[in-house]
Amino acid sequence: MELDIVALSRLQFAATALYHFLFVPLTIGLSIILAIMETVYVMTKRPIWRQMTKFWGILFGINFALGVSTGIVMEFQFGMNWSYYSHYVGDIFGAPLAIEGLMAFFLEATLVGLFFFGWERLSSVKHLLVTWFMALGTNFSALWILIANGWMQNPTGAALNPQTMRMEVTSFADVLFNSVAQAKFVHTVSAGYTIAAIFVLGVSSWYLLKGRHIDLAKRSMTVAASFGLAASLSVVVLGDESGYLSGEHQSMKLAAVEAMWETQPAPASFTAIGFPDQEARETHYAVHIPWVMGLIGTRSLDTVIPGIDELVKQADGRIRSGILAYDALEEVRTYGYNTIPADVKARFEANSADLGYALLLKRYVDDPRQATEEQISKAAWDTVPQVAPLFWTFRIMVGLGFFFILLTATFFWLSAKHRLDAHPWLLKVAVWSIPLPWIAAECGWFVAEFGRQPWAIEGVLPVAVAVSNLSASTVLTTLLGFVAIYTVLLIVEMKLMLKAIRKGPQLDAQDIEANETSPYAYPPRTLSA
Repeated sequence: MELDIVALSRLQFAATALYHFLFVPLTIGLSIILAIMETVYVMTKRPIWRQMTKFWGILFGINFALGVSTGIVMEFQFGMNWSYYSHYVGDIFGAPLAIEGLMAFFLEATLVGLFFFGWERLSSVKHLLVTWFMALGTNFSALWILIANGWMQNPTGAALNPQTMRMEVTSFADVLFNSVAQAKFVHTVSAGYTIAAIFVLGVSSWYLLKGRHIDLAKRSMTVAASFGLAASLSVVVLGDESGYLSGEHQSMKLAAVEAMWETQPAPASFTAIGFPDQEARETHYAVHIPWVMGLIGTRSLDTVIPGIDELVKQADGRIRSGILAYDALEEVRTYGYNTIPADVKARFEANSADLGYALLLKRYVDDPRQATEEQISKAAWDTVPQVAPLFWTFRIMVGLGFFFILLTATFFWLSAKHRLDAHPWLLKVAVWSIPLPWIAAECGWFVAEFGRQPWAIEGVLPVAVAVSNLSASTVLTTLLGFVAIYTVLLIVEMKLMLKAIRKGPQLDAQDIEANETSPYAYPPRTLSA
């Protein structure tokens, strides 16, 4: 890939997004786990549950601070590196982004402050309400950015104003209740729950292996195993929903993930493993599972999933239709808003849905109407993303998802049998599994974003048209700067987290008093070391 302005802008946004998403899902998941633990404390009055909430809350707070600081930069990148994108779709994209900012920086941050500084100032019930509102605020903060991202995958509720050359909202309800956005939200949040559950499970397993904080570790593992099992099962179910919606709205992504070069008779088989060859347009040594892809992609036995070759032919036709729309658009813009001749308006509206496909030609020619047959063919094949990375990334993600189900189910069963520390080797597996859900989550985002190339807005605005008019050296400099700063932040975060974990839970005055007077007090040895 040539490191031109488009490639560098994509790489910069990908790097900052992947760094940012190292912190976000743990924050989302831990917020709910904290609320569950504090609920048990308020209901039982057992001081250990209060101490558990405060201990895991420290790790939540460290992660929250890094998540907010790394997220700020991403929003400014739209104006810096993607100025035409911001101009073209800012009226739609900006609204959910602004709401997300308000929730993250005002509502959520205020509740986080009350959570940490309200233990001695609020009653137990009031503090519990704060914790639950903080958890809900953290989760709904993610909703708005995923609504914005879902609209990029399925641009509904908006239309192009040919006079201003900007997309404008026609139905905010359609933007808000976009089926792709809603599926992405629940799927992403469930992934965050899984990450937090495996994190708590792994850290608690480390405590058991070290013989430290036994009571806290076992109770935390019980919560994490049950919560994680439900979350990991949800990820698989909701991932199936995302696959189905991809078949409806992003057929090329689905075909590329499956390395389906030619259209198969319904129901299509699923390629469990193989080696995609994009030049030869075939998958070598493929192992197929009959019917599975047809059920995932269409939820039927008689609906055909189009292959890559057929979708390229469809893109060719849409490019030609888009050229007609581009020609009509140039004529429309010579008139005032109320003086456009009916025949010109009709010609534009008949082909306007394919205007974005004509913009794919901008990579090869300034005026799409002057494109040659060869350039049209190249533009049609540009709609095919790199298949091999998508193919393997998707399978890594799915494989890890099933591993998480097995791991949490095993610890859930051991918890029910009160044998969490019966198998040291299994505790070691849990410790070494801590980074795996992050790998799965990053793979998921890679599939979602890399799979919709070459589009910034699916079928509407190509990435190559959306960038700012900057020099490649400028973007490269900022890219290297962001990577350096974010790497330092990541190292700082990991050191703070490890320091807090090694230090373990700390007793304050109220904990000591509760430990001395409560009939449910836990042995002091479990809070020492």
